[in-house]
Amino acid sequence: MFCFLLAGPVLAQTPAVVPTARASALKTYSLRLRPGDDLRQQLTAFVQEHHIRAGAMLTCVGSLTVTTLRLANQEAASVYRGHFEIVSLVGTLSVNGSHLHLAVSDSTGRTIGGHLLDGCRVYTTAEIVLGELPEVEYRRETAFGYKELVVYPAPPAPRKKKE
Repeated sequence: MFCFLLAGPVLAQTPAVVPTARASALKTYSLRLRPGDDLRQQLTAFVQEHHIRAGAMLTCVGSLTVTTLRLANQEAASVYRGHFEIVSLVGTLSVNGSHLHLAVSDSTGRTIGGHLLDGCRVYTTAEIVLGELPEVEYRRETAFGYKELVVYPAPPAPRKKKE
């Protein structure tokens, strides 16, 4: 059972942004990226190729030689070069737009994280497990000046023509 605790003023100011819970089965995909692959571009291509309307990053481990992030409250990208371990990759994925956060650590254990951007290059591997939620659809709609996640029931699958 899920419980959402909402403050009155938040609902009064933004009635369209009310948390919704929708159940869905989970279909999983396992994939491995290879040296030189762009982490975000490969994830985007996979989501498009498999027509994933609602997905979640379940896990990712691997390494990068270039890490490109948009840090908190910054407009421009920050690029880091060296050898980094992927310690976390989380977020939502959809053909309608994805939102992913990446955390990496260097050889001293220093860890940095932010919004995953194009330009993160795989060093040895990126081992990924994605989850797809076929009964829902993620869309991005403007709220508070940003494209925010809105969850809808998935549209019905097209009917097959009788032959």
